[in-house]
Amino acid sequence: MEDVILVVNCGSSSLKVALFSPRLQHLAGALAERLGQPDAKARAGVDKVHVPLPKNANHEDALAALIRHFEEQRLLTRQPLAIGHRVVHGGEAFRAPALIDAEVLEAIEDCTSLAPLHNPVNLTGIRATQALFPDVPQVAVFDTAFHQTLPSKAYLYGLPRRFYDDWGVRRYGFHGTSHSFMLTESARILNKPESETSIISAHLGNGCSITAIRNGKSVDTSMGLTPLEGLVMGTRSGDIDPGLFDFLRSRGIDGEALSDLLNNDSGLLGLSGSTNDMRTLIRQADQGDRRCADALAVFCFRLARYIGAMMASLDSLDALVFTGGIGENSDRVRKDTLAPLGLLGFSLDSGANEKHGRDSKHHIEHSNSRFPVLVVATNEEAVIASAALAQSC
Repeated sequence: MEDVILVVNCGSSSLKVALFSPRLQHLAGALAERLGQPDAKARAGVDKVHVPLPKNANHEDALAALIRHFEEQRLLTRQPLAIGHRVVHGGEAFRAPALIDAEVLEAIEDCTSLAPLHNPVNLTGIRATQALFPDVPQVAVFDTAFHQTLPSKAYLYGLPRRFYDDWGVRRYGFHGTSHSFMLTESARILNKPESETSIISAHLGNGCSITAIRNGKSVDTSMGLTPLEGLVMGTRSGDIDPGLFDFLRSRGIDGEALSDLLNNDSGLLGLSGSTNDMRTLIRQADQGDRRCADALAVFCFRLARYIGAMMASLDSLDALVFTGGIGENSDRVRKDTLAPLGLLGFSLDSGANEKHGRDSKHHIEHSNSRFPVLVVATNEEAVIASAALAQSC
């Protein structure tokens, strides 16, 4: 077996790992979910082979089990060439991937207050792989790094300046690896240099964000200090009136409960009252469920508004790009999102939009559309693997 690059992505209760060749070919992948709970489970490969985990398995348990599975399957026969880690928040300390050392670990820990649900588990993944592979170079790839090119007019909030100067309160943006990949792939599809490519990139999954990229640089984005701001998401509210905080507190909802509400019980789940799965939501909406219909309409309308807003940061637009699990697979969301944007010149080819995913075409715009509209599959893990290889060699 040739050398491999190991990619580790720790979520709050999940763990994704993947193996890549030095030529960035995807070799294997695995996922562990419900970590820290009695029903923690893991599966590997396209066949979703069950990988045994101990009861209440944590991230370290899951990582050890998945690495052991790769070794038993002869997918990992020697130490990895490099290990890449997704780290959600790098604050203003990191504008690019970083080779991990004690100083980098400390800086990641310093950003914990900005991402209390994510950075601690990202650090857990790093320390667990350091214990397993102490001599292998490890690289942190930050969700926020791609957005460090935002101008101050896009990242400053209308708050006392000391909040930014003293505490770093500003818009940071997330999903940077996905938006970066969209730039690279869109430039390839459009046959343009990245440095001359301007797109609006919509990453739509359980977490959603949209980014304006002008001449290869992020200049505006929807997520903010945390991944809660912006679009309506699977369980996250997105933008709300800050006055809601006082109102809900007056109804007996304290700070901790409010945070849980906005992050875990809002968005599509909260609006529909039943599901955050877009396929289920659309099916139930079409069967007459008013709440699901409202959830779908709010999701698409909020996205449409943000597409219009992102154009204020561009002087030209080469393409609007949809990606992520919903962006890539839901022709209904794409159709309903662009329906109110005719004034801006967007127009879909309904046939191309509906059949996307059953052929290799990326373009779904009508011939009379002012702008191209693309659907591109994201590959954040490949971006992390590439960065790990580049930083470690």
